[in-house]
Parts: sequence; C-alpha cells; structure tokens
Amino acid sequence: MTENLSALSLHQKIQSGERSAVAVLEETYRRIDALDGKVGAFNSLSRDLAFETAQAVDQKVKAGETLPILAGVPLAVKDNINVKGYPTTCSSKILHGYVSPYDATATLKVKAHLMPIVGKTNLDEFAMGSSTENSATRITRNPWDLDRVPGGSSGGSAAAVASSQTLLSLGSDTGGSVRQPASLCGLVGLKPTYGLVSRYGLVAFASSLDQISPFARNVKDTAALLQILAGFDTRDSSSLQGDVPNYLQTIDQPVSKLRVGVISELNGEGMQPEVAAAFQASLDTFRKLGAEIQTFSIPSIKYAVASYYIIATAEASSNLARFDGVRYGLREEGEDIYNTYCKTRAQGFGPEVKRRIVLGTFALSSGYYDAYYGKAQKIRQLLKHEFDKVWAHVDVLVCPTSPTTAFKIGEKTNDPVSMYLSDIATIPVNLVGIPAINIPCGFDDLKLPIGLQLMGPHRSEETLFRVAHAFEQATGLCNLTPAELSLV
Repeated sequence: MTENLSALSLHQKIQSGERSAVAVLEETYRRIDALDGKVGAFNSLSRDLAFETAQAVDQKVKAGETLPILAGVPLAVKDNINVKGYPTTCSSKILHGYVSPYDATATLKVKAHLMPIVGKTNLDEFAMGSSTENSATRITRNPWDLDRVPGGSSGGSAAAVASSQTLLSLGSDTGGSVRQPASLCGLVGLKPTYGLVSRYGLVAFASSLDQISPFARNVKDTAALLQILAGFDTRDSSSLQGDVPNYLQTIDQPVSKLRVGVISELNGEGMQPEVAAAFQASLDTFRKLGAEIQTFSIPSIKYAVASYYIIATAEASSNLARFDGVRYGLREEGEDIYNTYCKTRAQGFGPEVKRRIVLGTFALSSGYYDAYYGKAQKIRQLLKHEFDKVWAHVDVLVCPTSPTTAFKIGEKTNDPVSMYLSDIATIPVNLVGIPAINIPCGFDDLKLPIGLQLMGPHRSEETLFRVAHAFEQATGLCNLTPAELSLV
C-alpha cells in the first residue's frame, strides 16, 4: 500500500517499473473515496488532470526514460493556489464558480516534474485562521482524532497527508499556516525563506508574509518537494535570485558540532505540560547528537502577535478589495454599484475575513496609520535585528511549534484572541522572512502529536533539513500513522 511508503521510495518503484503510476493513482483515489467523507480534506478533485499525468509517467517508463524527481507521486494542492482549468475557491463563497485561467508557478513546476495533482484542499477562508473552522465549504477533521481540528489555515493539506490520502501536499504559510497544522497532525512542514518559492498564482492574503510551503511525512520527502518548488521567478517581484542547493545531497551529513539556541520567551511558559516536557526531551536528543545548547532572549517576540495582526490585516484589506462581484466569482445585484459591492461582500465573506478587513482598514486609515501600521513595521525591523544578533552564535533556534496539541472542534471559535495566540511561536518567522521547519517530537497523554520548530537564518534550508533529519533518525518520529484511521 502506498500509505506505508515514503514519497521518494514510491517514486523509485515507479521509475523501476515495479509500480505503475496509473495504478498508484487509482489506489490514491480509492483511499480518498473511502476516507474523505470522514476527514474532509478536499474541496474538489482533479481526476482527469491527474490520470493524464500518470499515463504520461507510465509511457516514459515504458520508453526507458529517466523520470524527474518525485514523478508519479500524487500531490494535493491548497485551494488558494491556482491550477489551470480547475476551481480556486479559497474556501470562500465569494469565489463560487471561479475557474482559474492560469497555473501558479508552483503548479507549473509540479506539472513539469510529472506529479499528478489529485485535487484542491480545504482551508480557512482566504487562509485566515488557525483551525480550518473558518472555511465556507466544509469542516476538516484531524485524522488523529476526528473530533479535533487539524490546525490551519492549511488544515486540508495537512489532513490529506496525515490520513495518507496523499503522501505530499502544498500549503501556504503566512503566520504558521503550514507549521502549526504539521505540528497538530504529526507531519513535517516547512516554511521556506521568503522569496525562495514563487508566490505567483497564490491568492494573496498578506503579500509580505505569504509563502507556498510543502507538507510530507518525513524530512527527505520534504526536501525533495522543496527542490522542485524553489527557484527564481521573473513573475514574482519578491523572488530570490541565486542557485538552489541540492538539499538531498547534504541531508545525511553529521551534526555533531551543532550550536542550538533556545528562545527564553518561548521556553515553556503558557504551554500544555506535555508540550513543555516533549520540548525538554528534544533538547536532550540534541545533546546526545553532540550539540551545544544555549539560551537567548529575543525581547521583541512579546510584540510579535500584535504586530503581525496589524501588518497582516492591513495587507489583507488591500488584497481583498478586488473581490467585489464585478470581475469574478459571486455577484449579488444591488440597485447601484455601491449596493452591489455591499451585498456581494456581505454574502461572500465569512465573519473572520470581515473582521480582518475591518481591522486592517482601520490600521491604515488617516490618523491611525502611524500609530498602528507604522509602529508594527518598526517592531518588525527590531525583531529582525534581534534575530540577526543571535545568528552570530547559533546554527538553529528551537522551540515548540504550537503551545498545545490539537484542540476540539468548536473549542476556540468564540475566542478569536485565544486562537490568534496559538501562533505565538510561528509568527516571528514570517515577520522576519526566515525559514523554519516543524518535525514531530512526541505525543501528549491522549496520543496526539507534538511538534518541534527549528528556525535558521535566511536561506539556511540545507542546514535545517540536515538537523531535522538527524533528529528524525535519532527519535524514529517520522511516517507517523494515526490510530484513528488505521483500520480503514
């Protein structure tokens, strides 16, 4: 069964002819058909596109051609990343009926590597949320406990991989939207350096924070998928130039002289006891690997959540102005253009999106811009400066990814501030544009997964993969399978 393989192993079996790409895809859809009614990971499926790609893979194998990396391995794509000819809804009513006329750069790269795109996954509406409860389409459930959230906003992509409906998926990370669901679902999730992966074709939430990001069940598969996604793109003005390293070439190198930093502000306070205990056990694992552990203070982290929600909502209020019922998607007719706008946006946007548009518009309004948005940007610069000072002394920084394990569906829906605070450890990474990876590091008393976040300076993905892989090998915490779905 494909759910028991790594993506790289499955690719090798397809390349050798031991497995047919079409047969693998048929098995994938059988599993989706059996499971997704319970999990709710997908908004839509793209069977025609996927089978067309799988057939092309099998033809190349039959002709004796060497396949590109991960060719034939099915992939799920978050429903805010454009796939030409298929719906992009952002899990919002306002994009009802919209079919993308073009591919995102990430989608084009995946297609060029002959990876079948099986469907589009659920998310918090316009990627605004930490639980995937803000979706207008359906509830997505955590495969480890179907009464709990998978995290968000990329909860559908995380749930698809955690339930082995696919071995790989794409999400987007604006303030932890890949790392937090990876933590709650027992996966590896990477947020790359800002600009390393093109944002062209990603529906923007907060343009200075968004990054398309990979999910997998182990570190090597994650590195292989980033290898495909990374690289300069002329269509994205924030795209980074320069060569992309071969991440798999260095991933097995030793980490014996590693310098690991612990952020004192993210070291246990306010965390679930099992999360704090798993973090301390993780530090012991690094010591056994020969690492030196030091503690550092980054004082501005206490302002990170407040700064993020000013910057992110300000950018969202600007980016979402285009959704007005005139150009695409939902249209609610009014007696004039103003009332058409009002009716369309009132019907089309959900409560969380409206909340953030209002907050962002207020932060950018005359008389408040300097007091809120301007000050938040100053905090962002201060935070970057403090991180830069620490990088002179450490190779990686570590902390728990989420202060808690997966919470019950509905538990925090009436307390948005509590929901926002669940991203306390992930938000600083997006504000300063550095890479970070979540890896499983243990379980709580209910056997729910706990995640560890590794952070590094700009373009340090090679180091992060090497350290994460060493930790994974030392603990054996990879390719995790939820007991909740083990009998399906």
